[in-house]
Amino acid sequence: MYFSRNDIDQLDHIYKINLINSITGYKPANLIATKSKAGITNVAVFSSIVHYGSAPPILGFVLRPTTVRRHTFDNIIETGYYTINHINEDIIEDAHHTSAKYPQDISEFNQTKLEEEYKNEFYAPFVTQSAIKIGMKFLQQLEIEANGTILILGEITDLYINDTLIEKDGFVDLMKANTAVINGLDTYAIPTKNKRLTYQRPNK
Repeated sequence: MYFSRNDIDQLDHIYKINLINSITGYKPANLIATKSKAGITNVAVFSSIVHYGSAPPILGFVLRPTTVRRHTFDNIIETGYYTINHINEDIIEDAHHTSAKYPQDISEFNQTKLEEEYKNEFYAPFVTQSAIKIGMKFLQQLEIEANGTILILGEITDLYINDTLIEKDGFVDLMKANTAVINGLDTYAIPTKNKRLTYQRPNK
């Protein structure tokens, strides 16, 4: 099949967003958890988290335009802290349900079987069932003029990983955790095979 730019613009809305969200390949499946200054927690599924550097350790994710209230964004800007938690096979359905648009005074933790937990006095909650939990401190927001989205950059301040997942050289084997990935907007998959290659040098 071939789609010109004009063809894409003329597509049915749902067909178009499914198409464009699928063509980039598998995306990470994570839950971002926050807490407002009033103490109301929020947890939501995100598939746009990207590594931006290791020294300092920076991760970023994209938020849709704030033309409507975005509770995750509001809480991060208000408090400066949030957590990133891997989605695994056992919590896919509950994790996906966090994409439902609940009022700000209702926590998605209370609408699912996801459990919140607090570690070392970190302000935002972690997700108990996640094998990899990352505490983040907000660094900056960058507005993307092309479509009104917002790139949020944060610094890793706390990192919790199940002991069995880390190899001697620091590599984290996500397959052992049954970590999920997202295909498009609403399809989840569990990778079943690793092929790890060595660092590559010219002519070798």
